[in-house]
Amino acid sequence: MYKLKIIFLVASTTTLLTACKENKVSFDASGSFEAEETIISSEATGTIKQLDIEEGQTLKAGQVIGYIDSVQLFLKKKQLEAQVIALLAKRPNIPVQLSVLQEQLKTAEKEKARIVNLVKGDAATQKQLDDINAQIEVLKKQIEAEKSTLSISRESIDKEVVPLQAQIDELNNQLSKCKIINPIEGTVLTKFAEANEWTSIGKPIYTIADLSNIILRAYITGNQLPQVKLNQQVKVLTDDGKGGYKETTGAIIWISDKAEFTPKTIQTKDERANMVYAIKVKVKNDGSYKIGMYGEIKFL
Repeated sequence: MYKLKIIFLVASTTTLLTACKENKVSFDASGSFEAEETIISSEATGTIKQLDIEEGQTLKAGQVIGYIDSVQLFLKKKQLEAQVIALLAKRPNIPVQLSVLQEQLKTAEKEKARIVNLVKGDAATQKQLDDINAQIEVLKKQIEAEKSTLSISRESIDKEVVPLQAQIDELNNQLSKCKIINPIEGTVLTKFAEANEWTSIGKPIYTIADLSNIILRAYITGNQLPQVKLNQQVKVLTDDGKGGYKETTGAIIWISDKAEFTPKTIQTKDERANMVYAIKVKVKNDGSYKIGMYGEIKFL
């Protein structure tokens, strides 16, 4: 009877171990989730007057989320615009300023027509006709000379306006950058600045990432490297919190071409001596995958 109990106990233990071994899920690689983060920096210098974002908030591409003080830039722009208006007011009005000479030319041409008729009737001399012709030529040359002078003056003023207009365009560009516009759709991960704080060009304001798709950075051995290729579908498993695994599929979007030591967060100290290759698996996120969460992959 005692021997039967021992045989039963050994058989039960063997069965249990076999079942556990069969239920154990084997993985080809493991790693942690990350996102392609974008650092949004200030494009202007000044005090942040408004910044309507919070960490965890979802933003749309092109959404205006705040602005930086732009009063000084605006006043400088108004000053330049006033200078442009003043310069343009000095431009000569060529038709008006030539109108006097042109009227004199019309009068002289009428007089010439009258003298021509008088000469035909022997009522005027050839000298009178020659004199009026000379007067007409002088008036034409005066008109051309005055037109040239006025055109040069107008072109000179226009050239003075060009650099001022360029400065205005530059200020318009700087003013547009005072608006803080979110460039991509995603979730705010970290907020580095607050309203009423001073900022400068290139200073980070917040980081954002599109979490609709998330990246699992995993590590494989050199022996596994020939088994993987870009766009390959793999099974992704994460802890479901109930003792099991949540499964989904992902695609390999990047394979490192350089080996590295196994990260300490992935393996034990002894195993860190092994050389591995990093890969990135793109996974569609239904909201359950978080940055920093661990995951495993299994090749299909």
